[in-house]
Amino acid sequence: MKFKIDNLQYCNWSREIFEINREAGLDAVHVTIVYHEDFDEFLNEIKKWEKLFKENSDLIFLGKNFEDIEKAKKENKTAIFFGFQNCSPIEDNIDLVEKVHELGCRFMQLTYNNQSLLATGCYEKIDSGVTNFGREVIKEMNRVGVVVDMSH
Repeated sequence: MKFKIDNLQYCNWSREIFEINREAGLDAVHVTIVYHEDFDEFLNEIKKWEKLFKENSDLIFLGKNFEDIEKAKKENKTAIFFGFQNCSPIEDNIDLVEKVHELGCRFMQLTYNNQSLLATGCYEKIDSGVTNFGREVIKEMNRVGVVVDMSH
């Protein structure tokens, strides 16, 4: 079975966008749910998405694993997978990695261009790599099933 997946999207989500995704035959979309927001702001975004899922249940649902991509294709829907463009929602608390995973996060960048608590970003003059805390977070991400995104 072949799938159509949009690997990263950030936009003003609406029913019209979800309909366009269905017309394009998208089975899954990796949605940027946060950039630099903290955990509480992330929870606010989750609430917005819960409303979108409820109001557009004929078009979308929260994707959590590969089987959900298959399900979306069979049901002519789009599975939405949450991702972070930055690690800020976990703040400085490694326990939040499991919590954000439980709430649907499946991708997390270690940085967004600048130095974070986890790693050096691409805009920094000196590349010191992954921090000690970053190594521990990566272990936890691997344990719970969050993809380590190192693109910035």
